[in-house]
Amino acid sequence: MTTTFVPETFPRRWLPEGVELKTWEQIEPWYRKLLELPVDAPEQVEAFLTASGELNAAVGQEGTARYVAMTCQTDDPAREAAYLEFVRDVEPRLKPYLDKVRNKYLDAPGRAGLSKPRYHVFDRSLENRRALYREANIPRETRLAELEQKYQKAVGAMTVEFQGQERTLAQLSPFLESPDREVRRQAWTLAADRRLADRAMLDDLFDEMKALRIEIAREAGFDDYVGFAYRNRERFDYGPAEARQFHEAIEKTVVPLAAEIHRAHREHLGVESLRPWDVAADPLGRPPLKPFEDVERLAAGAETIFREVDPDLGTQFAYMRERSLLDLANRKGKAPGGYQTNFEADRLPFIFMNAVGVDGDVRTLLHEGGHAFHTLASRGEPLAAYRESPLEFCEVASMTMELLGAGVADPFYDPEKAERSYRKLLEGIVTILPWIATVDAFQHWLYANPDHTRDDRRGAWRGLVARFGGDVDWSGLEEARDHSWHRQLHIFLYPFYYIEYGVAQLGALQIWKRSLTDRAGAVAAYRGALAIGGARPLPQLFEAAGARFAFDSETIAPLMAAIGEELSHLAP
Repeated sequence: MTTTFVPETFPRRWLPEGVELKTWEQIEPWYRKLLELPVDAPEQVEAFLTASGELNAAVGQEGTARYVAMTCQTDDPAREAAYLEFVRDVEPRLKPYLDKVRNKYLDAPGRAGLSKPRYHVFDRSLENRRALYREANIPRETRLAELEQKYQKAVGAMTVEFQGQERTLAQLSPFLESPDREVRRQAWTLAADRRLADRAMLDDLFDEMKALRIEIAREAGFDDYVGFAYRNRERFDYGPAEARQFHEAIEKTVVPLAAEIHRAHREHLGVESLRPWDVAADPLGRPPLKPFEDVERLAAGAETIFREVDPDLGTQFAYMRERSLLDLANRKGKAPGGYQTNFEADRLPFIFMNAVGVDGDVRTLLHEGGHAFHTLASRGEPLAAYRESPLEFCEVASMTMELLGAGVADPFYDPEKAERSYRKLLEGIVTILPWIATVDAFQHWLYANPDHTRDDRRGAWRGLVARFGGDVDWSGLEEARDHSWHRQLHIFLYPFYYIEYGVAQLGALQIWKRSLTDRAGAVAAYRGALAIGGARPLPQLFEAAGARFAFDSETIAPLMAAIGEELSHLAP
């Protein structure tokens, strides 16, 4: 495997190459030097921003490297210790300096001479960060990071004995697609029971996290955590009212189609009711799709798809493979889930996931690949902050790639199986949107009712499952249903970070809908929007990609109609 892609390099202009920044004793002198730089003239301010961008990226990359190492093997004490050392010893001491750097820029005399349109998004963000910053919250944030790592370690350690082998819960996923209903039931039940065995510990973890978050919000001058969370996530273009509008639109325009999919699934399976272990099974009893046996085959096939979407994207992915910027295989001790992160100083992406050989693994790699292409598209942006985009648009990058990748010649399947995979993707979008609404509405409830009991919490979740859950029968499984939110890591690790997936999915669907009749134009607009990075407000990023930034019924209904039309042409 070879590639001609050689990314542009960006030599440092202030921070020396090769400087070691692993301990606070090594890091602190450089922030002192940074704060001594003059900022009286516009060109001095821009030089200061360049210097701060280089230093923040170098320190950030050290933390990212330790996080990546820890999540790749959570049961390695040395990796865990190195990560926690950074969390406990570096990050708390760093935050006051980051606040001083931010204030030095915001109060700089030379800032008045900078282009207001160019720096509008940047200034808005920094002014918001200054308004939220409280030094008294640093110990709380450090404790939260420790609790979040504890959650990941606990979930990563969950294993069960199934068919004579110890398996992680992720490794049970292929069995949920088995044509044998009893095998599916056993696998699902084992996973659910294993989570329930730790439900008290997980509830304890969440309760401590919730209390800390509420303290942080009140310290920052907010009456509740909801308002703080929206500001902290820099949701400048929508608020809780728009989130409720999203919930209502999903209930009105998506839940009926999801229930229709469930009913058709139940009829094809020939069962009286659709149980949780039936949802992922093939409706005609065919064996589960098996796209690959090993992750090297997964990576090679994904590269082929990326080349079909756009040759340059395939070349970029080949470069990532050559540079070992991927960790794809599931194994015991590996943190759950998948993510793409950036090595900021190198301006390069890294993809982490837990592939076990199921169809969803292909979608996950296409998804994280979209994030990686976003990183590579915007890496030439000189202002470090603009090399990142709002999360809602970051997810447009990833979800669009899933859809565009499904529309090319498939290296994993023959035509019949490729059609099955495409149907699974479209049906999965329809059924995930109500789940996103469920999780988001639940998070609003959790923090709008901070004094709730655990019984209250279970009741609220139960009501939302009934509202958005489609046609799935949970009878006899009430305890598992009422604690099923425990498996959603965002509720523990990234509060209020979930509606972004729904908003972004609507943007991705609009690009996909265009690609059905104008594929070249859709791909060109998509790539052009990625190159902007975060230099424009969120609605303008959507507009650049050819999408409308809205999530009401008027926006969603035509997209569901397009999916329904596409599904009508696909075999079950």
